[in-house]
Amino acid sequence: MAEVPLGVPSSPGDGPRAGVPASAPAGEPMTPPVGLAALLGERGLGLRHLAGPAVAEVHGVHASEMADPSPYLLGGELLLTAGAELTEAGAAGYVARLARAGAAALGFGVTPVHEVVPPGLAGACERYGLPLVEVPPGTPFTAVARSVGRLMAEARTRELRRVAEAQQALAAAAARPDPVPALLSRLAASLTGWAALLDPAAGPGAGAGAPGPAGGARSTGTARAAGTAPGAAPGAARAAASAGVPAAPAAGGGTDTVPGAVAAAGGVPDAEVLGALAALVRRVGPGAAATATDALGPVSLAAYAVGGGRVLALATPGRTPGDHTIASIAAVLLSLVTAEHPAGDEAAALTRLLLDGDPAGALAPGPWYAVHARGDGDPRALAAALGTVLLDPRGDGVRLLTDREPGPQPGWRLGVSAPAAPGALATAAAQARRALARAEAARTPLSRHTDPGFAGLVGEEEARAHAEALLEPLSPALRDTLRGWLAHHGSWDRSAAALGLHRNTVRQRVARCAALLDRDLDDPDTRMELWFALRRLP
Repeated sequence: MAEVPLGVPSSPGDGPRAGVPASAPAGEPMTPPVGLAALLGERGLGLRHLAGPAVAEVHGVHASEMADPSPYLLGGELLLTAGAELTEAGAAGYVARLARAGAAALGFGVTPVHEVVPPGLAGACERYGLPLVEVPPGTPFTAVARSVGRLMAEARTRELRRVAEAQQALAAAAARPDPVPALLSRLAASLTGWAALLDPAAGPGAGAGAPGPAGGARSTGTARAAGTAPGAAPGAARAAASAGVPAAPAAGGGTDTVPGAVAAAGGVPDAEVLGALAALVRRVGPGAAATATDALGPVSLAAYAVGGGRVLALATPGRTPGDHTIASIAAVLLSLVTAEHPAGDEAAALTRLLLDGDPAGALAPGPWYAVHARGDGDPRALAAALGTVLLDPRGDGVRLLTDREPGPQPGWRLGVSAPAAPGALATAAAQARRALARAEAARTPLSRHTDPGFAGLVGEEEARAHAEALLEPLSPALRDTLRGWLAHHGSWDRSAAALGLHRNTVRQRVARCAALLDRDLDDPDTRMELWFALRRLP
């Protein structure tokens, strides 16, 4: 019998996740799952729990009367069946296959095939830990699927509302005079867990008390954990404690410290959780993953690269839909408030450049490369790839200045100048502009400046058009004769020998060229112009 999808999505997300319950699909779904208890609470369905665990997360609904539907399951489904192909002897194997496939629960519809749920089926579900639910005769399978879809939509709405409220609270925290502690405190309260900004490059005791980049108190050696921010759920402390994340100390109390943290908020986890977090933190950062997640028992762990080598580390009692989105928002805000701004030598160099107009006084000796670019990517990402922060996005193009020799970049067309000293950057910018024009004309990802002399100051297309217009009156034979005569500096004998013509023929053809062009071929400027034009044409 064919498989019957009932319209409730059960598609997984983008990969396995440590710590996910066995009944969940291989990846996190686009919508939050529905708890089995919530489905049993739908009085209009009349569902009854018969065997197995009473707790499960339903990610979708599927109906099948196949003897083995497991190859068609993604994991996390509530499988509905009337048992058309089910026998008492095959019940154990049937349930075992469903459990291995990751089914969330089994819904058995009594009548018309079976008057009651087979006892062997209930025993097998108890043995393999698969929840068994009885679907009464008056409840269509489609009604179960619709209820699951409605509950998913309601859960999604609650998740979006929670994320929106958390985003507003985090944005308000980022605007405070002490943004880093405020953001971490608000994040810890939103996730009912522990949040810390870590600097893996700083060893214990290195520069404690130095001012941080955001103006907050920075201690690269240790940082005192702040109390949970106001507004945390009343049961947060109990939930955290039951999951192994200690409750946050009361405001103004507690002396727990966290080695290597810039700032922290929430209850400090135990040593085992901190050790697992330290290993997770090493997996993110420049040149590595931007985020990483793991779990240690019931405690969910996460790490987010913030910038400048710093990492946002989280330990929460379990994982709730919306947690990743909220944490990502906090990571972005932390990146903004901790970004380094010109100070000290950088500010002095910028001031010299603005007041004195002297790039050599503001930049290192170099060499420097001017880059003109055009593409569809993020200009800031291009600047990061070229190792520079000197970026000027304007219109449909981007200008950059870098002290590293640029290479091709995916999604971009680049024009690169010759190496230049700080005092020659204006010339380098012109070179980069012309190189970009050549790259676009040749459809190549990168074009570097070469030094063709004055001829290189005119664009190739413009030069060719001028040459065609100037030499249009001349036939190919006259062009070849004029080119040979100019190449031999007007010598009749050498030109004739090179062209294989009689010297009088060369004289006649050159005179004909002068007449058709109405130019004085004894004028050096005329000869120069004609030579440049002839070089642009075959």
